[in-house]
Amino acid sequence: MSPTEPPTIAPDPVDDSFVWQRLALMARPRATKANALAALLAILLGFAVATQVRQNQVLGLESLRQSELVTILDNATQLSARLDQNARELQATRDELISGSTSGAAALTAAQERLDTLRVLAGTVRAHGPGIRMTISDPGAKVTPPLLLDAIEELRDAGAEAIQVGSVRVVASSYFGQAGSGIEVDGTTVTDPYVILAIGDPQTMASAMEIPGGLSENVRQLGASITITQSTELVVGALHTLREPRYARRIP
Repeated sequence: MSPTEPPTIAPDPVDDSFVWQRLALMARPRATKANALAALLAILLGFAVATQVRQNQVLGLESLRQSELVTILDNATQLSARLDQNARELQATRDELISGSTSGAAALTAAQERLDTLRVLAGTVRAHGPGIRMTISDPGAKVTPPLLLDAIEELRDAGAEAIQVGSVRVVASSYFGQAGSGIEVDGTTVTDPYVILAIGDPQTMASAMEIPGGLSENVRQLGASITITQSTELVVGALHTLREPRYARRIP
């Protein structure tokens, strides 16, 4: 070493732990006024958001349009009206049940009337009322089962409520077929002249038989004749025997 050259001084070794402590102190948030104000604003904003969400949950209708509010009100009004009507009907039913013998007699009368109607339609009882007597004379044996069936269908379309062909009561299950000396109806042979009794509105049924292209015209085209007589009191006395269904069963 020369006398003019300054002595070399070795640097002190750096302590790593001391460096990390300094960095930690520098990164630590300082309790300044700006930081305090920011924290306060964050708290207030969170409170406002929570309050708004709660209000929307409770008062969700406030965000709806006027038309939507009107619709909701109408639905509520209609539901209230239906509930009121149901309540009145239930009240009336309760009052009828409480009345005892009066309601029981009325129910029994209604049930009996319904039973009588079903018996007439099923052909298990004799029936009377206004109607027509229709006679088809067929000396040339030209009348067929389909033609006679067409006559029954046209009478039903015209409102006939009880029908008898010869000595056979015609019901929903009746069938027609060809027989050697006439036409078979539900297993019974009906011969010429074919007499059909039908209870219903006489004028309506008679007019239906005479429409162009209808039953009367078809009968005359075969060379047979048809006579229709209206009556204010007609008796359908033939009865139909009910049979136990072989395949059909009532649904419980």
